[in-house]
Amino acid sequence: MSLSSALQKLATYRASNTRASQETFETGLTVLNSGKQLDVEGWAFLEQLALAAIDVGRLDIADRCLKLLTDKFPRSPRVDVLAGIRMEATESLEVVLQYYDELLDEDSANAAAWKRRISVIRRTGRYDRAVEELSAYLDTFYTDLEGWLELADVYASCNQYTHALQALSHALLLAPQNPFTFLQFAETAYTAGDLPLALKMFLVVVDMGERDSDKDEPPVSINIRAWLGVKLCTRQLVSAPHSSSASNTPIPQKIKLIDELATERVLVSYHGEQDTGSRLVSSWLAPR
Repeated sequence: MSLSSALQKLATYRASNTRASQETFETGLTVLNSGKQLDVEGWAFLEQLALAAIDVGRLDIADRCLKLLTDKFPRSPRVDVLAGIRMEATESLEVVLQYYDELLDEDSANAAAWKRRISVIRRTGRYDRAVEELSAYLDTFYTDLEGWLELADVYASCNQYTHALQALSHALLLAPQNPFTFLQFAETAYTAGDLPLALKMFLVVVDMGERDSDKDEPPVSINIRAWLGVKLCTRQLVSAPHSSSASNTPIPQKIKLIDELATERVLVSYHGEQDTGSRLVSSWLAPR
């Protein structure tokens, strides 16, 4: 791979926020070893390569990148956080926490250091403290979508699904066009046992995914998952039409028709396939 194409590939990964650690490492190593004089683009590449090197266990390369970045940008908050991520690979969690505490003592508005600190706290198993820290963080940085999703995930891991849904409600406000956030909300509501709410949100995902597509085409990707969610809900709601909803979400009057449509949409996505998975899906969808 030429140097120019390697740089272009890495820039594409950065623009799309693609991790692709192994590919990034191999491509980045080509650039690092080329001896190319670094420009603005080059310094961004070093940070990208350092993270990829940590992911694939090449800490020697990560240290090379960090040395170059530290020499160029001494006491940069961004480089300091990168150094913390490098420490997480080899140091104890308590040592890493102390390091992030020191960074926050110097600059309490260092959002990246705060988030890494919360991540480390969660890894120690102190979920109550992680929730407290995340709540405080989000009071300051309300528009951080990842923060709300992280808070929802912490609550869900503790089986506190009502609180998880509350956190996801904030995420929906911040990302109203993201079907994956609605899907996470729907699946959390299903796990919480609020079938009417889960059904409503699964249908939102379906609408978002199929709004501008040909309705005769089989569902793909996220839409298949959403339709399966719809079917899971309708199958139970048809059998128990008076199911309660903690959110007071009403059950659609034409629930049987929705159930039939869900069956049709899931079956059409597997039309023509003869593998074991498709046969199992067909068997599961068969009337009981």
